[in-house]
Amino acid sequence: MRLGEALVKEGLLTKQQLEQGLKRQKECWGRIGTNMIELHFLKEEEVSMFLSKLYKLPAVSPEALNSIPEEVINCINKETAEKYMVLPFRKVKNKLHTAMLNPRDISHTDEISFVTGLNIIPYVITELRLKSALYKYYGIKGAVRYSLTGRFEPDTKSEALPADKIKTAFAEIMGIDELSDLLIKESYKSAKRVALFIVKDGKVKGWKAGGFEVDKFEIISGDSPIFSEVIRRGVKYRGPITDIKGNEPLIKMLSVLPQDAIILPIKIRGKTFALLYADNGVGFFSDSTAVFLSAMALISTLAFEIVILRNKILDFTLPS
Repeated sequence: MRLGEALVKEGLLTKQQLEQGLKRQKECWGRIGTNMIELHFLKEEEVSMFLSKLYKLPAVSPEALNSIPEEVINCINKETAEKYMVLPFRKVKNKLHTAMLNPRDISHTDEISFVTGLNIIPYVITELRLKSALYKYYGIKGAVRYSLTGRFEPDTKSEALPADKIKTAFAEIMGIDELSDLLIKESYKSAKRVALFIVKDGKVKGWKAGGFEVDKFEIISGDSPIFSEVIRRGVKYRGPITDIKGNEPLIKMLSVLPQDAIILPIKIRGKTFALLYADNGVGFFSDSTAVFLSAMALISTLAFEIVILRNKILDFTLPS
């Protein structure tokens, strides 16, 4: 029995939803479970649990994929991981626990066991989560499944400024609004969509954007796994926006699931007060673009501090 039919039989999908998913699958490729998640008919956790029940194998937990030791990742090389769509996440003596797209394919597990010299313990995983993890640990980019060219390009973009002119422009900024406008303008030249979010009073609020609207976006920062990690650790995130618990408000605003999103902290005195978000729709950023966006976040951090200090000096009352 095919997965879609099994989902209908289990009562997790209607026949009409399955028909929509199959139609979309023909246009966009990808597995039927992935299409159902992207259509918001099912949650990622529901698909994972059902795959576990269907294949009578354990499902890998999201937590198990957060910080996989390098020595475990090195048990399987990039070529093998990509060929068999497999991710090692735990090693216990001679047993290698692996998340696999086709965990019931004995030929795959036998080949991986032969290559690694280890006993393979397979786990089920959704296509979305596996591709996210393979990109994170191996740099393997999933195939672009469909094109949204033009969908998120409401404005005509101007040509990028030379590096020296960008630095000069940021250094000469006098106000917060002017600075945020410049950051969006320059970043938007390198991405389909960019946004600035304010982090204040335990909330993340939409501030300004290019390519879509964010002014109505507001969530509790701790409720969003993707934002809270950037805020808490003060480090950038790069990877797909997956349909997991806590990401729903962001996904609803984005309309699609970006395959390569970048979220960068902007700090004042070491504390994150804003987030720079960028994505390329379902396409991927080049490494040089990712470096450029990181530089934009860093230079804007310095510029924000300069503007704030300048304003404090101007507001300072000298004795007469």
